[in-house]
Amino acid sequence: MIHILLILCSIFTISTHAAVQDFCVADLKGPQSPTGYFCKPAATVTTDDFVSTGLRFAGNTSNIIKAAVTPAFTEQFPGVNGLGISIARLDLAPSGVVPMHTHPSGSELLLVTQGSIVAGFISSANAVYVKTLKKGDIMVFPQGLLHFQVNAGGVTAVAFASFSSATPGLQILDFALFANDLPSKLVEATTFLDDATVKKLKAVLGGTG
Repeated sequence: MIHILLILCSIFTISTHAAVQDFCVADLKGPQSPTGYFCKPAATVTTDDFVSTGLRFAGNTSNIIKAAVTPAFTEQFPGVNGLGISIARLDLAPSGVVPMHTHPSGSELLLVTQGSIVAGFISSANAVYVKTLKKGDIMVFPQGLLHFQVNAGGVTAVAFASFSSATPGLQILDFALFANDLPSKLVEATTFLDDATVKKLKAVLGGTG
């Protein structure tokens, strides 16, 4: 019981630090709890903890999905720890795609700054919401819902995604099904795909089983 109370107290301390302190820059050398990292000592905090320059540069889109996501989450940008916000840069080469995925810990707001992107999400009632976004357009993706982005033009598209969490999390559906050791027979049974298709997709994405 004492052990449980200590854990609860530590979680409460981290979750309320933004309300009782100006900030809580993440101590990335320490442990991470479900609500974030513990705070760095105030004496060691510098201006650089609140500044990130990583989103200036395009990500490497030389991969199977022709896309790159450059995050500025707590691990890359310690100053957002505990603030309930973060951001990432999305680069989509022509024909690039961010496959169907979810962010279990945060909602997403996408701002297109270059090119055009077809984006959409699927509600828990299986309603589909899809739109072609152009420069200056924004779209919101509610927390936990499956969503995607596809380059809609012949040039590289760029967008910035802000999140309602410093660590929004990520699970890509294709990778969850075909990039691990989940036995093919179980994948077939739960997706209604045939054996050849499942094995082909596992081979493409590096899965086994």
